[in-house]
Amino acid sequence: MMKIAVASEGNTITQHFGHCENFNIFDVQDEEIKGVESVPNPGHRPGFLPEFLNDLGVNVIISGGMGAGAIEIFREKDIKVVTGIHGAPREAAENYIKGRLDITDEPCKDHR
Repeated sequence: MMKIAVASEGNTITQHFGHCENFNIFDVQDEEIKGVESVPNPGHRPGFLPEFLNDLGVNVIISGGMGAGAIEIFREKDIKVVTGIHGAPREAAENYIKGRLDITDEPCKDHR
C-alpha cells in the first residue's frame, strides 16, 4: 500500500504547500487508487507538516510549490517530493502512479 498526499485548495493543487486548505490523500494498491480522503491542513508552522504527513503514513507528496526546509525534512523521512504540478489532485496522483510525473523537488523561488 502506498499513500500519495496532494496539497490542495479543495479539488485544485495548491501552489503553496504550507498554506493549502487540505491534503487529498490517495490510498494506492497494485497501481490503482483504492480510496481517498481529504484531511484539513492542521496549521502551518516550520517543520510541522512533513511530520504530520509522515505520521499519516504518506509516501509521496505532490504540490505546486514548496519551501526548501519542508523538502529537506521529507527527504530525511524518505518521502518522495513532486513539485511544479498544477490541476486536479486525482489526476496528478494517477499520473504519478503511471510514471507520468517527473519527480522534481526544487524549492519555490521565494522560499530557497
